[in-house]
Amino acid sequence: MGQSKPFCATALIVEDDAMQREMLSLLLEESGYQVIQCESAEAAERVLEKNAGALCLMMTDVQLAGRMSGVELAYVAKDRNPKLDVVVTSGRPLKQPLPDGAKFWAKPWAPLDVLREAEIAQLS
Repeated sequence: MGQSKPFCATALIVEDDAMQREMLSLLLEESGYQVIQCESAEAAERVLEKNAGALCLMMTDVQLAGRMSGVELAYVAKDRNPKLDVVVTSGRPLKQPLPDGAKFWAKPWAPLDVLREAEIAQLS
């Protein structure tokens, strides 16, 4: 009999700061995630159009390069995949409401928070 491939969770990281994007990606890869990185919400929206159902977790900053904010992207993501675990982060207080089920994390957050969220998203 052939061996089945182990399930590989996929996360979408949307962050215009290259160092933060890379740090998040490394943390999630260490947790067994396959990671897709985007610098802008528009690039992430294209990923969501094709792969929303395959994603377990999306983490996005509020302030992004381009015309769309991370909050607007959170609505797009939840619309395309209501079960997607969505985390929106910012160094400033959040002024807009998030879609149902999305979480807000104030920066700075701890790497352990990311690892915990990755575990929760894989179980969902």
